[in-house]
Amino acid sequence: MKSTYYIICFFLLIPSFLVMGQDISLYQQFNGRYDYTAIGNTMNTEENGVAGPCSILTSSSADLNLNTDQNVVAAYLYWAGSGNGDLDINLNGIPVTSERNFNDALDATRVFFAAFADVTDIIVNEGNGNYTISDFDLTTTILPYCSTGTNFGGWAITIIYQDDSLPLNQLNVYDGLQSVPDALSITLDNLNVLDNEDAKIGFVAWEGDRSLAVNEQLTINGNVISNLPLNPANNAFNGTNSFTGATDLYNMDIDVYNIQNNISIGDTSATIALTSGQDYVMINNIITVLNSQLPDATISIDSRTVNCGDYNVELFYSISNFNSTDILPANTPIAFYYNSNFIGATETINDIAIGASESNSIILNLPEGIDPNVTIVAIVDDVGTMNGIVTETNENNNSTFIDIQLLLIPEAETLPYLIGCNEGFETATYNLFDALETLNYTEEEVTFYNSLDDLETESSPILIPTDYNNNLNPETIYARLVSPPCYEIFQFDLTIENCPPYIPQGFSPNEDTYNDWFNIQGLYDIFVEHELQIYNRYGNLIFVGTDGKPWFGKTNRGINNVGSKVPVGTYFYILNLNDPNYQPYMGWVYVNY
Repeated sequence: MKSTYYIICFFLLIPSFLVMGQDISLYQQFNGRYDYTAIGNTMNTEENGVAGPCSILTSSSADLNLNTDQNVVAAYLYWAGSGNGDLDINLNGIPVTSERNFNDALDATRVFFAAFADVTDIIVNEGNGNYTISDFDLTTTILPYCSTGTNFGGWAITIIYQDDSLPLNQLNVYDGLQSVPDALSITLDNLNVLDNEDAKIGFVAWEGDRSLAVNEQLTINGNVISNLPLNPANNAFNGTNSFTGATDLYNMDIDVYNIQNNISIGDTSATIALTSGQDYVMINNIITVLNSQLPDATISIDSRTVNCGDYNVELFYSISNFNSTDILPANTPIAFYYNSNFIGATETINDIAIGASESNSIILNLPEGIDPNVTIVAIVDDVGTMNGIVTETNENNNSTFIDIQLLLIPEAETLPYLIGCNEGFETATYNLFDALETLNYTEEEVTFYNSLDDLETESSPILIPTDYNNNLNPETIYARLVSPPCYEIFQFDLTIENCPPYIPQGFSPNEDTYNDWFNIQGLYDIFVEHELQIYNRYGNLIFVGTDGKPWFGKTNRGINNVGSKVPVGTYFYILNLNDPNYQPYMGWVYVNY
């Protein structure tokens, strides 16, 4: 079991008087059928020393010879020397500028530099052949260093290649710039050694002297290792290249050691120690190659779906097993977090092969009322406690995150109400678009609803908004206006008022079903308390009507002729609406047959 945020650590024992230098740490890891080689050369014309010449080259060369089945996947150039550094050089005439710089110091006056550049493209394009570093000029720098024998310069290229005939290996590139006047110890954790055949460790070191051999050792798990005849057990830093057999790399070393008898099957850690009892040596990189079959789970978030007004988010993700030497087992757990709070979990479905991926999705329920700007963290190989169950080649690449903006709907904006004329029984006819006259929209972008729930679910829209009859008085209508990426909500009330009635100036009560009564429009079932008085030309009251008693041209007042049709002629009316907003209406109406 491991912690999701566990990081491979290197415990470095460094003399306290060093105020400069960068600890050796993991720079890059390769998992698969990988191995490496290295080439390089010195800029010194001979081993430095107080009796030697104070001169240095500005260019030197080395040959690369890979087999046809060895395909370059990475190439890292390191160069170093006395002083603060020449950080712009040429490789086969191609300008190279330092991408990462390192510094160390023997004392206040003797400082040293190292530089790094990824030259993979150059090595892939150039292929096998001669490689020349030029315009590497320390000629004006080394003079103060010559009297103490610390004048040096050199370069090395570490070349990682893939070869299908190799076993599945884990190749680690560690670098920095750390001096070894006494001891440098590194503990490598999280190993899973399945086979120690061809296990190896190598390094690039600067400023070693062949003539100084006081306790210069490389140990693995406490065992002193050597590489005879190039590297005796007591003289590890002696100006050699283990790959080419060169012995004239003055004041630098490109060495590699077989450690297959010093690490055991089943080991989960290894301790590497470098010592130098007298000679001042700086380690620039360390390479380990171990047969270790482990998966490497990574997670990426491919896309997400956020719905308007919804605190649920659907994440589409991929689990990959790219930088691996074994399958990632099915049911590897996956956890999701918001503000460090666990909010959801799932797991892989199938075994994921080396170099393969698996995609899926999950719906996460976020707490309602949160800030709409949300960061969700996804971690593979996590049981929901930030701890996992799978041992991997890299335990520090299991997580990713995504920033999401929830599409939260703002509160409904209230618009001015619409007034409709009472058409009877407190109903009116409305064009609902009239309420939106202050907005910029097209009718196709708007849908009307009778409730907020219907609006949010887009259920039961009002089908004919241009000819709508209210159901209540007052009644609230909700409008949904498309506003990418979401929508806006507006609400307004429908109210009713009694509009002035329209009074005709004549009718013909001849029972032909056309205009047979004194039809005052906007009166009946609206002004239900009204009273209509009809007078003849002599001023006599001949009819009194109410909401349930319209005038059909017959009398209902007077001593004689009650219920009789009135003769043709002009009659006068007083219409009292009994509404505080209206005064009584008075006028005339002509009756004809």
